[in-house]
Amino acid sequence: MGPILLAFGLAVLAWVLVVGDLVRRYRPAWHWYVAGYPVAACRVVFTWRRVALLNDLSVSRLPARTLIGHLLVKGDPVRPVPPRISFPRVTGLGLSVSVRLHAGQTPATYMKAADALVHAWKVHAVRVTSPERGLVQLTAMASDPLERPGLATAPADLLSALIGALETGGAWVMNLRLVPHWLIAGATRSGKSTLLARLITQLAPQPVALVGIDCKGGMELGLFAGRLSALATCRREAVAVLSALVVDMQDRMSACRSAGVRSIWELPEKLRPVPVVVLVDEIAELYLSDGTRESKAEAEQCSTLLLRLAQLGAALGIHLVVAGQRVGSDLGPGVTALRAQLGGRVCHRVNDPGTAEMTLGDLNKDAVAVAQAITAEERGVAVCTGLDGGWSRARSHLTPTEEAVSTARKHAAITPELPAIGRALAALEGESK
Repeated sequence: MGPILLAFGLAVLAWVLVVGDLVRRYRPAWHWYVAGYPVAACRVVFTWRRVALLNDLSVSRLPARTLIGHLLVKGDPVRPVPPRISFPRVTGLGLSVSVRLHAGQTPATYMKAADALVHAWKVHAVRVTSPERGLVQLTAMASDPLERPGLATAPADLLSALIGALETGGAWVMNLRLVPHWLIAGATRSGKSTLLARLITQLAPQPVALVGIDCKGGMELGLFAGRLSALATCRREAVAVLSALVVDMQDRMSACRSAGVRSIWELPEKLRPVPVVVLVDEIAELYLSDGTRESKAEAEQCSTLLLRLAQLGAALGIHLVVAGQRVGSDLGPGVTALRAQLGGRVCHRVNDPGTAEMTLGDLNKDAVAVAQAITAEERGVAVCTGLDGGWSRARSHLTPTEEAVSTARKHAAITPELPAIGRALAALEGESK
């Protein structure tokens, strides 16, 4: 009887292991709710006191110095008390814990302890946020939600593009009506070009004008030339295109002033000019100079024109999406001034800390460290900013070049004409002859 029971027990164990592995692989949420969360919640509860003590999250209720008679005795604080935490609440693929701060504590202390919490709780990552004063929210993720992100959905609004999925499970949307200008940084093969292709694919069916500036001879944006109202492939052409856009912007100002409104969106639909999205690939090519007078003049012109469009274009339906492998102050003060006007930020894997700092540092220092931790294997993963001033890791949906080119050709017939840019490029061509 004993051997039979042993064999039966081994068979049941093998079945549980096989089924558990299949559930974990194909239904990770089910596995997390049934097996992962209870174990992780116990780790949080039973390790919290020790983790809080070792990472300076506990605070003593007694002072570090006390008066005994006429003697002032100094020493280490005794009887440290850890902050109170809520019971871990289960989320889709993780858990969340609320921590009530001691008087004098700040969320920065918990951000420094995030790595220690990851190892103590044996989870993929711990994000620290502060939803209200005196409270910190610790969100632990059991696995990387961006490793196999699902296809998120979002409403198809004008000037809104569904880019991918956020680490929180929501949709990553670039809404140019809400955040009019964007800066995208990323090294070669980090996913920057894929993101631009995705953006063009999303905007191509919409009644908007797309203007490309690609000073690498049009190698990237030239693939979508059929849907572009204009394409500049060198800096001289970029100056002409940007100058024409500034003139068009002034005409839009005059129309708004005559109608007594403060943006083109308040104009009647029949009088409203077409929105324009300017896509700049490799911003450094517009700012670098070879030292000649002509080259310096062109770089200064590009800097001034881009800054004017960024400062004044939002209410007039002119939007900038500026991308580059390297974005640094060494390109000149114009880049720093332009960055201040680009409220939306996306940082993929970069080759130098300066680019990550330039892209995200003025908004959130913690986002810089997370962006620098993106590995070469995580193509398409980026740190993006949100409307509330926060940030999140995200991953763009993979859009093959063939699909993007096909979409651009399919909607080429609706490409709006921008006569001012056409005349500027024609005049430039005439001068070169």
